[in-house]
Parts: sequence; C-alpha cells; structure tokens
Amino acid sequence: MEIKEIQNLIKFVAKSGAHEVKLETDDFKITIKTNADVPSGETQTTVQTVPNVVVQAPQAPVTLSESNTPTTQKSKSSKAEADNYITIRSPMIGTFYRKPSPDKEVFIEVGDIIKEGDVLCVVEAMKLFNEIESEISGKIIKILVDDSSPVEFDQPLFLVEPA
Repeated sequence: MEIKEIQNLIKFVAKSGAHEVKLETDDFKITIKTNADVPSGETQTTVQTVPNVVVQAPQAPVTLSESNTPTTQKSKSSKAEADNYITIRSPMIGTFYRKPSPDKEVFIEVGDIIKEGDVLCVVEAMKLFNEIESEISGKIIKILVDDSSPVEFDQPLFLVEPA
C-alpha cells in the first residue's frame, strides 16, 4: 500500500466518524485511530509490515471543509428547483462506482429515465459490491458523486425529477 492510499484512507476514516479501523493483509497491518475528544479531528495511524517493522505516522490534524463534500451552497433559485427533485442517498459507507466493472458501460447518465428497481450504481463495502436500486421512477437530473469516490451513509448520490 502506498502512502497516498494510506493518506486517503486516513481522510476517509476521519470523515466517516469511526473511532478506530484496523486493516490487515498478508503484507501489512494498519490501524487508524481518531481522537473523538479533539475537535480538530486528530488522527493517529500505525502501519506494521510483516517483518514487524512499525512505522508511526505523525499525529496530524485532518480537517475537512465543506468544500470537500459533493454538495455546495446553492443560490436561492436553484434551491427552489432542487425542492422539486428527490435525492437518492447512499444506504452505506463505501466506495461509489458508476459501472459494474471497469470494462463495462455506466449504469445511468444524466437525462436517463429510470424506473423503480433499476440499478443506479454500486457501492463497495468491505470487498462486497452492493447494487443500489432506484426506489422511484423519474429522470436523472444530476449525479452528485464522482466515480470511485468514497461515500458516507446517507450522502446524496443522485437528484431525480419524479415521473
């Protein structure tokens, strides 16, 4: 696992609200602990490779601003428009994918008409790929998450104009 992947994992764990996450493979063990008592979201990470060499990452505050979230403040006119739309939200924490596999086409595009039961995306959680199905019929107005991005529970994924 490269340092960039570890940094992304630290940010994801800090943002998720989990207090401790342990990940273990044949090559390494990683433990990420967040200090819930510190408002800055301080995180401590320990990486242990198989030969028992321990690398202690420095304790650095991980601060996440509102600009890191997929939704930003909207003007009053677009907010009124958004009130007419239904938001489809993530039912779990995981990684959002628009395709069933890298060599396949995306499930849906903006402007597509969907019906109840259509698969909209996949959310990977703990190496399980969970198909997210539509509970409504309508037209996809906006896709709020980039492909291969981490998502949180109840995070908005799609805006749908109901049929």
